[in-house]
Amino acid sequence: MTIQWAAVASFLYAEIGLIVIFCLPFIPPQRWQKIFSFSVWGKIASFWNKAFLTIIILLIVLFLDAVREVRKYSSINVVEKNSASRPGAFEHTQMKLFRSQRNLYISGFSLFFWLVLRRLVTLITQLAKEISNKGVLKIQAENTNKTAKKFMEENEKLKLVLKNNDNAEEHILEAENKKLMENLKTELKKTSDALFKAQNDVMTMKIQSERLSKEYDRLLKEHSELQNRLEKDKKKGL
Repeated sequence: MTIQWAAVASFLYAEIGLIVIFCLPFIPPQRWQKIFSFSVWGKIASFWNKAFLTIIILLIVLFLDAVREVRKYSSINVVEKNSASRPGAFEHTQMKLFRSQRNLYISGFSLFFWLVLRRLVTLITQLAKEISNKGVLKIQAENTNKTAKKFMEENEKLKLVLKNNDNAEEHILEAENKKLMENLKTELKKTSDALFKAQNDVMTMKIQSERLSKEYDRLLKEHSELQNRLEKDKKKGL
């Protein structure tokens, strides 16, 4: 195995180890969040994306090279297998084919686990934030429930106070209404008496007016008779 493939294999084993550690059930996401929040990670955060993309490009290049080697030695393997002139060439080609296939699997799984590792770190960070938010929301909900309970108790107390005040006010209003009704009855009686008296006065005046009208008619008639008599007497004297 060459140095580059030894490095890729070591990188693959490191990825597998990190994934296994991240998946351990007794380490909570909050602990990983604290580890990820160390100042040292903040210093290298600016280089993280560049390093991530660089490693992906290198793994893709190695993966394509391994695919090329597998196809190369597969075709040579067919030729050497059908040739009987070189008896040791077939075993040598088989060894080369095995190494190229091994390199293909190493580079392929390294590339796959590198993407999985990136996604796993992202999910752990998001899960830690969600758990923290859940704790904050739980505390806020408890405080809200306590505040609501306190307001309900105060509301009940206010209802009792208002009920007592309403009863006292109702008694006062009833007394005032009774007094007002009595005054209204008295005023209504006075008004009725005054109206009855006024109606009697009107009737009296109406009767007197009728009498005066009759007396006026009688006097007018007598006046006419006297004038007629006076005119007859004047005619006789002439």
